Amino acid sequence: MILVFFPGDDPTGDGPWDMRAYVIFNVVLISMSAIGAAVVLATVRPPARHLPRWLLLAPLLCGSVLLVIRGVPGVAENLLMVTGVRRGGFMGAADISTGEFWTGIGINTYFFTGAVLLLGTTVSYGRRSAGRGPRRSADQVR
Repeated sequence: MILVFFPGDDPTGDGPWDMRAYVIFNVVLISMSAIGAAVVLATVRPPARHLPRWLLLAPLLCGSVLLVIRGVPGVAENLLMVTGVRRGGFMGAADISTGEFWTGIGINTYFFTGAVLLLGTTVSYGRRSAGRGPRRSADQVR
């Protein structure tokens, strides 16, 4: 956590962003991860049954969409890299080191695994919580 606020020499790699943007970006990502973990945990905890369904389903759906958007192209990139069609992936240089190659494979696999797991959690919670909520009597339906 300390490296987020005090990362040392220019972690942006002389990019267009300054240190403040780097810290804000990391704090937002860490916050999103913590909120996501709390929401996923809430789907299986009994006290969360009293929360409105949308309160958990909305962030689950948003997180699933974001991870699918990042994870599925990552798998396509892994296939390009492993088969040798494009060793550096979609945007990378063709002459990357072995370390960069395996780092790219690992990161893409990480996001795709997250997409699969969160999508499964979202579908499961959606099905389990569908029957929940206020029950209407037969008189109210008519």
